[in-house]
Amino acid sequence: MAAEVGGDSGAPKKGKKKGKARKPKRRPRIDMTPMVDLGFLLLTFFVLTTTMSTPNTMPVVVPPKITEKEEVEPPKIAEGKVITLLVGRNKVYYYTGIEQPELHQTDFSPRTGIRKVLLERRAEVASRYGDPNEMIVIIKMLEEAYYKDFVDILDEMAIIQQKKYALVDITQEEKDMVEEYKKSISTS
Repeated sequence: MAAEVGGDSGAPKKGKKKGKARKPKRRPRIDMTPMVDLGFLLLTFFVLTTTMSTPNTMPVVVPPKITEKEEVEPPKIAEGKVITLLVGRNKVYYYTGIEQPELHQTDFSPRTGIRKVLLERRAEVASRYGDPNEMIVIIKMLEEAYYKDFVDILDEMAIIQQKKYALVDITQEEKDMVEEYKKSISTS
């Protein structure tokens, strides 16, 4: 069964006509079947040749995997180059040093928050070691933190173009340090 447009049944018209008998005029008949085939062919062509949008993701640099047989000594890093961030719910606790760390608190506000702290620390590292890219940021997430806080801290790393940072599990000592800091803030 073909799809048709127009056409006539070819039956003679009723009524009297004077003069000689003429053949009835037939309308042209257009078969639409090839047009449908062409439409599907073009649709298939454009679907297959169109480039789909690629997802926008943040590149994450992962160190090479170390097997159990290999013993790799971690690199020695000067204590003054490192800042540790403990990310909580809409808050960031940070400290420098290992021997006697002094915990401080800030938030994600652009002018007075963690961005300002990181830029100031980068300036200190640049003045002490000569290169601002020597600063290393260690990021540790508290259990209270939301996924949004994780994304926010990674956004801050991208905004200030911090090249060296690591995501590390938080230790029990650091959790205790945060709890003590919260208690000291609430009592004063």
